[in-house]
Amino acid sequence: MGEPLLRQVAAPVTRFDEELASLVADMDDTMRALSGAGIAAPQIGVSLRVVIFELRDNPRYPHLSPVPYTVLVNPQLTVLDPAEEEGWEGCLSVPGMRGLVPRYRRLRYQGFDARGAPIDRSVEGFHARVVQHEVDHLDGILFPQRVRDLRNFGFEDALAGHMTPMPD
Repeated sequence: MGEPLLRQVAAPVTRFDEELASLVADMDDTMRALSGAGIAAPQIGVSLRVVIFELRDNPRYPHLSPVPYTVLVNPQLTVLDPAEEEGWEGCLSVPGMRGLVPRYRRLRYQGFDARGAPIDRSVEGFHARVVQHEVDHLDGILFPQRVRDLRNFGFEDALAGHMTPMPD
């Protein structure tokens, strides 16, 4: 947090090539090493519109339903229902901190995989939350900027007994 690149709007990907494949591999390695549910290219110092996410046997989120491994390039989000749901979020770029963040419960995301094949999915719950969180990174937004009440933002250790599990 504080890194200027994380406050910028990332550039669209224009080529689906070995350079993009290498970026995705680096993102994947970083996400897995830190037990993250997702990561965006700006988080590893590359200002391109690429995110990856997955939730399967993740020690940080043991009670949530799986989210399929996805590489999403040049994402576009469409809200399917204006209903929001608050949930506790953390971030690899804001280590040790958590905040209660409102997100749309249902949305559609479109974009491309790492080879340029189209992706079009409608999702809800934690899957929708993680997509919104990662795409925020592409627009220069970190989750603390979405916390509505700063009494619901702090260090994980201090909040541990007060956080309710995130619905899935």
